[in-house]
Amino acid sequence: MQRKAVRRVLPGIAMLTALAAGAAGLTGCTGGGDRAGTSDSKAGGGAAAPAQPGKYRSLPAPCRAAADSKKLKAMLPEPDGLTPEQLDQMYAGVADSSYDGDRHVGCRWTAQTPEETRLLSVGFERVVSYDRAAASDDDKAKQVYVRLLTDAHLPFPGPATTPSPGATNPANPADPGKPANPANPAASTPPPANAAPPASGAPAPGAPAAGTPAPGTSPSPQPELGSRVLEGLGTEAFLDDKLSPAGATAAQSRTVRIVFRTSNVIVKVEYSVQPTLPGTVPSSAETQDRARQLALALVERFNE
Repeated sequence: MQRKAVRRVLPGIAMLTALAAGAAGLTGCTGGGDRAGTSDSKAGGGAAAPAQPGKYRSLPAPCRAAADSKKLKAMLPEPDGLTPEQLDQMYAGVADSSYDGDRHVGCRWTAQTPEETRLLSVGFERVVSYDRAAASDDDKAKQVYVRLLTDAHLPFPGPATTPSPGATNPANPADPGKPANPANPAASTPPPANAAPPASGAPAPGAPAAGTPAPGTSPSPQPELGSRVLEGLGTEAFLDDKLSPAGATAAQSRTVRIVFRTSNVIVKVEYSVQPTLPGTVPSSAETQDRARQLALALVERFNE
């Protein structure tokens, strides 16, 4: 009888043990899942929020944006023999072909006269970041601008350095604050104390006679302003001035390119003056000023 009772009890104990082990395993899995979920939620909470889109979601039509009659007529003089309709068509410009008008657009103008040919182009590029968690649209536009600045071989803008008041003048070490005049040494040397003053109407010692040009002098050419970083134009800007080499039969052409960034848009203005006659050099100051005036007008257009 006792053996039969033992046989009946053992299976029951084994079943209870198995059930208890299964319950413990289930509890362990559930607890691990809770910890994993807590860890995942903490990791997700620490991720950086993506940056907001750039200021500009679209681009204006460049032909209309640059259609300032006064500025265009100053940059593109009217050729002779054109009808009013032809003039309107010339100043309206020709739009560049674009497969994405919200990202890249441009416009071009051409004016030809017997004296010269003038070319003008304007381009807009809207920069978009495809991973705003890593970089904003403005950050990407900044990278594009820096690449263009580097390609133009221009230095990055920095604080200007000025010589200290006590710095030595290398041209005149004896007097740091007094510039030397190597072209006229007599002007830099004071006259002796006992020297008699020149007679009335007589030229001073070392000065050329009236109406006589100084020896070795020639009419000074117009100054070259050169390429440089600009201030007060959009967020950041630079100007690239290129003059073609002189030739015996070819005239020198000048091309001024202004690039500026406003938020997530890059704007390019390129203005070229090509004279017909050899020996004619387009003015650096005049060409740059006209291109800059148009660039300032485009800045105002984007700020509207």
